Amino acid sequence: MAALDTNVLIRFLVQDDAAQSTAARKLIRKRVNEAQTLFVAVTVSLELEWVLRSNFKFEKQAVVQTRSDLLSSAELSFESESTLELALLQHAKTLADSSDCLHAALATAANSGPLWTLDKAAAKVDGARLLTASP
Repeated sequence: MAALDTNVLIRFLVQDDAAQSTAARKLIRKRVNEAQTLFVAVTVSLELEWVLRSNFKFEKQAVVQTRSDLLSSAELSFESESTLELALLQHAKTLADSSDCLHAALATAANSGPLWTLDKAAAKVDGARLLTASP
């Protein structure tokens, strides 16, 4: 099973560079036609969210929908897929950053919770707890 880098997924989704977008589409189409899935690492998923939001100014709902669509794709195999799905659900319903939601979900999946944080928004994610300074 071959793996995809963030930039290939970005070109496939955003199609902002004609030559690179065409190359990404051809690669993905070829693998699909050969009935081969493509692997997406957790780090690629995390970077994808950041690039869509910061470089391409996707609104949160568009990022959530795009990532949800990718997770639903039979052509892609995600590392820790159920954990990514949990993190995405948390991101959709809280003000916490996507990365904080993923950190908490990964900690929970590893039976290493709670995730202690100083970030008040992140502390509202299931599996996270706010660390407060002693008076």
